[in-house]
Amino acid sequence: MAYQRFSLFPDSPSFKDLFSARSLRYRWRNGDPVITTAIMAICIVVWAIEAVLFLVWPEGGNAFVNAGMLLPATAVRHPWTFITSMFLHQPTSLWHILFNMLTLWCVGPVLERMMGHWPYLALYLLSGLGGGAGLMVWAVCSPSGWMTAAYGASGALFGLFAAILVVYRRIGIDIRSMLIWMLINFLMPVITPGIAWQAHVGGFIVGGVLAWLLVTGLHAFRGKSLAWRTTVYGITVFVVVVAIIVGCNAGNPLMHMSLLYQ
Repeated sequence: MAYQRFSLFPDSPSFKDLFSARSLRYRWRNGDPVITTAIMAICIVVWAIEAVLFLVWPEGGNAFVNAGMLLPATAVRHPWTFITSMFLHQPTSLWHILFNMLTLWCVGPVLERMMGHWPYLALYLLSGLGGGAGLMVWAVCSPSGWMTAAYGASGALFGLFAAILVVYRRIGIDIRSMLIWMLINFLMPVITPGIAWQAHVGGFIVGGVLAWLLVTGLHAFRGKSLAWRTTVYGITVFVVVVAIIVGCNAGNPLMHMSLLYQ
């Protein structure tokens, strides 16, 4: 009888394979969750840098986080923060990064195998951008929201949740277990203060809309490839989300103050 080494995550690549170009090409062609793994690796590395900086150089740690987090009052002037904020997590909390990465590993591989690598990445990034738009909309509704900074993968993750719901409902799979997991995530802002629920809502809406367009959408586009539909619908959703962000920024009090002092 052949001896087999126990693995807690049997479908995950070994540490050596993560840095092997040959293994990466094989896993890419095989439909393995390469993008999900890469996103998790980036988030974990960035969090480790944050944690070390806050331990040995708190001022540098604060500067690092401030440069990447999303602040609605300055978001349009610093547009990169719509992306960088997706990969930042609370440096003093192991719980934040662990919970988000566990959530990502629960839903990400399934969607990546269903959709393919590039459509899945588009869904993730657009959902994260939708999370930023949710913060901008809330800032318009609540003046204090302009100075409420946020970071984390939650907005993008809620977009994946919405996509899972759309796809599973379309193909008739029982989604009750997924609904329980989603309910836990939706209740987190109630249980744990300081969580940006506005980003959750924004990401959920954008991810759900994009997924619905991909699986249903315009009748004339249904015969097109998934890559083609992702490109067309993805650009459309991107333009709409950017328009919402720019429109919300018109009510930015900081922008009006800057104009007064020019």
